[in-house]
Amino acid sequence: MKKNIILLLFLVALPFVSCDDDGPYGDYLVARPILEDAISFKAEAIDIIDPVPIQSSGKIYAYKDFIFINDVGSGFHVIDNNDPVNPKNIAFIKLEGNNDISIKDDKLFADSYGDLVIFDISDINNISLTSRMVNAIYKNYDVRVQNVEFPQADIYDYGNIDYDRYVVVGWEVNMERRPVSEYEEQYRCDNCEFFTTDNAINTAQENVGQGGSMARFRIVGDYLYVVDYSDLNIFDISDLETPVAMDDVSVAWDIETIFAQGEVLFIGGRQGMYIYDIKDPAKPEFISEFRHGTACDPVVVDGSYAYITLQGGGFCGNTESGLYVVDISDLKNPELKVIYPMFGPNGLGIKGDKLFICDGSDGLKVFDKSNAPNITPLNHFRNIEAYDVIPLQNSLLMIGNGTLRQYEYLGK
Repeated sequence: MKKNIILLLFLVALPFVSCDDDGPYGDYLVARPILEDAISFKAEAIDIIDPVPIQSSGKIYAYKDFIFINDVGSGFHVIDNNDPVNPKNIAFIKLEGNNDISIKDDKLFADSYGDLVIFDISDINNISLTSRMVNAIYKNYDVRVQNVEFPQADIYDYGNIDYDRYVVVGWEVNMERRPVSEYEEQYRCDNCEFFTTDNAINTAQENVGQGGSMARFRIVGDYLYVVDYSDLNIFDISDLETPVAMDDVSVAWDIETIFAQGEVLFIGGRQGMYIYDIKDPAKPEFISEFRHGTACDPVVVDGSYAYITLQGGGFCGNTESGLYVVDISDLKNPELKVIYPMFGPNGLGIKGDKLFICDGSDGLKVFDKSNAPNITPLNHFRNIEAYDVIPLQNSLLMIGNGTLRQYEYLGK
């Protein structure tokens, strides 16, 4: 059983950085933000309105019988999916500067211009704003605003921006002569240490919604974890209406996604996968990392194996595209077991022994992973563009190339 909703798909381009050393000085593309007064700019940034056509679809999120579809930089659409054969677009939550959401106990957490915004959705027909934490996330990289893409540049010169007064509405990029040390300093990752931990099993959270593998938001217990471009932002949400911001944790440049298994976080980035212990959820501790070539890198984990799709080419990097299966039975020493060639993979998901991989224009691929790290193909849905999946209990959600598809599981 399938049901299509026609959308427009917009992929946010994040910066690709390569290392260069021409001596004490070099020529670099330098990006400076264009600013606008935050008070007037944010005044009309939030509203609950009737359904509107989707302009630039981003990520998807499932909660109870509803699907939330991000309209990149503008907010998200609320889809009533009680009848998957006939889903209904029932509202649009206007939230400028938005890219991600996460939900627990009818409280919806979302980003907006680097702020953390909380909505009450207990009455889906009367959604209300609960609170807004100014500059709680993306504090140093407040760039995903008003559909303004992160520019391609070597150095990002933010200056001393007062984010309580200004937001970024554009970029000016110029070639400038700068010290090589300035370029190198911007992409360093210092103070990385190793900690020990035990492996953990996946713990279901019935009162928490489900995002795809491209998500930057992840709720674990009473904590919300959000990755920006280099840091892990942590919020104590034991009081859902009044979250408390904890100390950020510096991870690495170009981190993109976050996945949780038990008391362990797996953070995907363009240079590798980073593993953190959250036995003390307010103070994640670095365990280890698995390095790979530069590529876009979502990750999902099941038991003793991590499954990482690497997409090379374009802004993602020069690494050959493929599925990497990594043994994480010893979290301190993740070990690559096998690489399966792929065309141009994006998101992926797991349900039981089934592994679903969105392989770009080569479609949706289904594998049996019961004999991991060896996987065997089961099905291939061709002639569609596949971007990300959410394996639900009774159906599979997939988005790609402007279409949200729902699949019914058949057979074992």
